[in-house]
Amino acid sequence: MVKIEESKNLGSAVLFGNIAIFIVAIISSLFFSLLLSFTSLQEASLQHVITAVSFIALFAGGFIAGGKGKQKGWLLGGITGLLYSLIIFLFQYLGHDRLFDMEQIIYHTCYILICMMGGILGVNVKGKSS
Repeated sequence: MVKIEESKNLGSAVLFGNIAIFIVAIISSLFFSLLLSFTSLQEASLQHVITAVSFIALFAGGFIAGGKGKQKGWLLGGITGLLYSLIIFLFQYLGHDRLFDMEQIIYHTCYILICMMGGILGVNVKGKSS
């Protein structure tokens, strides 16, 4: 019975982490699209900023997952990042009939790693305050 509750807790932590990632992604996408529409900025000039916001969103998602799970932060962060990458891959493959190219594979590997780091930090920060 303990294993079922533990897996539900880990599953909800991963779910909350991914929800946080997608909320930040949606808000930042709206902000950047409005910025690009109503100013003379070009997308190429914001590429590094958009990448940084993506990494921050995944770190925050891993942090939230680790904080909610309260244990195994590297695993929670890794699963959160992996689920995020899987959702993006499925959207791209099923919606646009394209696989990841090498650049995207590198980005998503880094996303998973940064999400793992967020999960580790989330467990450690939440564990000390409890």
